[in-house]
Amino acid sequence: MKVILRKNFEQLGKIGEVVSVKDGYARNFLIPRKIAYPAIAGNIRALEEEKIQLAKKQSKELEDAQALAAELEKVSITISVKVGEEDKIFGSVTSQMIAESLKEKGYDIDRRKIEIDEPIKALGIYSINIKIHSDVTAIVKTWVVRE
Repeated sequence: MKVILRKNFEQLGKIGEVVSVKDGYARNFLIPRKIAYPAIAGNIRALEEEKIQLAKKQSKELEDAQALAAELEKVSITISVKVGEEDKIFGSVTSQMIAESLKEKGYDIDRRKIEIDEPIKALGIYSINIKIHSDVTAIVKTWVVRE
C-alpha cells in the first residue's frame, strides 16, 4: 500500500514523501496514529495545505524565540550561595537555581533548556547558554556571589 507521510517518521522518511508499506502496517499503525494518509489525489492536496500551515507555525516560533533571545541577552542574574573557606561553594550552582532566578525576573525558562558546560563551584561571573529553539541560543550573564 502506498501512503503519504504527514510527519517526519525516522524509519520511513520525511513529510510529504510517498512510501510503500505493507497493508497491515498502514491500516493498523500509520493511519490511526495520523502519521500517514493513503496515497490518493485528495490527500495529496490536503497534505500540501498542512505543509503550508506547519511552515507558518515554525517561522512564527522562530521569530518568537529570536525576540526572547534578544531580551535574555540584556538580562543578568545574581545567585547568592553559601561559601566556606577560600570562597568554595557548598555544592554547585544548578540549572534549577538559574531557572528560578530567571523566573523572578519574569522569564519562564525550562531548566532543561539551560546548558551549563562545567559545574559552577566558585564565585564569579559566568556566561550561561540557554537553548530557546533548535536554531536559537541566548547567553545570560550570571553573577555568583556569597550569601
